Amino acid sequence: MTKKKRDKFGQPDFWVFARSFLHVELPFVRKASEKTIEAYRIALESYLVFLDKQKNIRYERVTFDSFDNACIKEFVRWMNEEKGYAPTTVNLRLAALKSFLSFAAQEDIALVALSNAAKTVKGPKVPKQPIKYLSLEETSLLLAAPDCSSASGRRNQMILIMLYDTGARVSELVGISVSDLHLESPAFVSVLGKGNKPRNVPLMKKTVEHLSRYLKEFHPGFPGQRSSDPLFYSNRKGSREGLSTDTVASVLAKYASKVQLVCPDMQDNVTCHTIRKTRAMSLHREGIPLPIIMRFLGHENMSTTSTFYAFATMDMVVEAIESTSSLESLEPKIWKSKAARNVIYSLK
Repeated sequence: MTKKKRDKFGQPDFWVFARSFLHVELPFVRKASEKTIEAYRIALESYLVFLDKQKNIRYERVTFDSFDNACIKEFVRWMNEEKGYAPTTVNLRLAALKSFLSFAAQEDIALVALSNAAKTVKGPKVPKQPIKYLSLEETSLLLAAPDCSSASGRRNQMILIMLYDTGARVSELVGISVSDLHLESPAFVSVLGKGNKPRNVPLMKKTVEHLSRYLKEFHPGFPGQRSSDPLFYSNRKGSREGLSTDTVASVLAKYASKVQLVCPDMQDNVTCHTIRKTRAMSLHREGIPLPIIMRFLGHENMSTTSTFYAFATMDMVVEAIESTSSLESLEPKIWKSKAARNVIYSLK
């Protein structure tokens, strides 16, 4: 503990710790994404507003004494009752506060008791919603919805196929460049996930066939000339610009609306995340081990199976997933354990 992290009274300086947490710990140690860092910043600012408005503690007077158990409990009540925040928002901001205090405790032993006390504060219960995913018929119709007589239709169909078959987040999909494709067996695509964490996602044989046709039309130099060009792009003023996440979401919404005309029971507001969960559920129903599904989707928050990841190699993932059909795997079957369903429900 250096003197620089203590104030003139010899106490841990809240502002020094807060700056170190947001500008060093999160971006460089935890490799958190910009959105995650922004969420932590908003959570801390929300607590400072609470201290100012409810406890009459101005910013310049904030110390770690303002982070005791009773004050944090009052903060939760204030978010619930005064601000009317959704339970998920309350819990996210409470978790961010606990994470900050845990970091501070690691830096200064004098703050350990404060951090431990904060960990006992409970947030509101979040009501569970049913898992939303598409049926076999809906998924089949969605992938076949684009009019492939036009170049834009062929591109859009490839977008939908990749979105479903890779289970990628939309941010990961738009970040794929041609050079990220590896079509030799075992074929895979490299994507950059949350926190700038790279992972390789297997590509199924049918997807590779679609990609080969797509590349001949939209990237004719591949594979002899590997390109940093975005896999999915639009031409603007003679240059190729990668699609935005909003554009992909609009493409999906367009064809989802088209499918609803023949499937009126199809859920409203089909999102890219819906497709991700549809893929997860299809693999789960086919009996693919949950740790493999988690690795496939880049979801690492499964401490009970963390030791399995070391053994879930690319070959295992390919073998397991190739044993299923990308569409037949959506046929209704008996669900597995409740715990497994809860994990799929919580996918981000």
